[in-house]
Amino acid sequence: MSTTILYFDAILFDMDGTLINSLAGVTAAWEVFAKRFPDKDIDVKEILSSTHGIRTAENLRRYCGIEDPEELAREAETFELAIAEGAAHCGGIVKLPGVDAIMKDVGHFSTLPNPKWAVCTSAARKYATSALNAAGITIPDVFVVADDVEHGKPAPDPYLLGAEKCGVKAERCLVVEDAPNGIRSGNAAGCKTLGLLTTHSPQQVAGASPDYTVKDLSSVSMKIVDNVVEVTIYE
Repeated sequence: MSTTILYFDAILFDMDGTLINSLAGVTAAWEVFAKRFPDKDIDVKEILSSTHGIRTAENLRRYCGIEDPEELAREAETFELAIAEGAAHCGGIVKLPGVDAIMKDVGHFSTLPNPKWAVCTSAARKYATSALNAAGITIPDVFVVADDVEHGKPAPDPYLLGAEKCGVKAERCLVVEDAPNGIRSGNAAGCKTLGLLTTHSPQQVAGASPDYTVKDLSSVSMKIVDNVVEVTIYE
């Protein structure tokens, strides 16, 4: 086994598929919306392979044909509530492998004015907050959600804002992502990117050109050394 050791000013984590597993809930939510919008011929399996990492409102606009901004906001909240309800029936929202160990080592270093990690998610704040709480993950001071940016992933905005709020340059950050759209977002922001094989195939992840790829965060360790984050990747 080879190891790669890297140093960053901050780590910018995606949420779903990176820190937590809510796939069962997302699947259940799309099944609910497929019934609510039967004229749209929603193919849940196809959607799940391509929508991960994109804001809920944008997905609902594309697949359900909802255009009115107020209706989109209401339906997005309904969708994310359905995720939570669906997950509750399938074992809940849980931390993914390796997250416990990383949070044990760096979890306390999440407060301003010098945070060492942040969460940058395509989810709305209400759902994202409840999901992290359900999984037992500290909500960091820098917590970028869907409504905080004009353009969501794969645009660079979420990770640029995350770096800015951490008070560091994007080039000195590591983005940790499972979704190709999220990896593209991190790349576009100028960050280094670590792709996880938790929700997409190796081919899909490789197609987004991450700088590094691992199975999940059990193949990574992090610790604070001289006020920076030392990241060790086991390949």
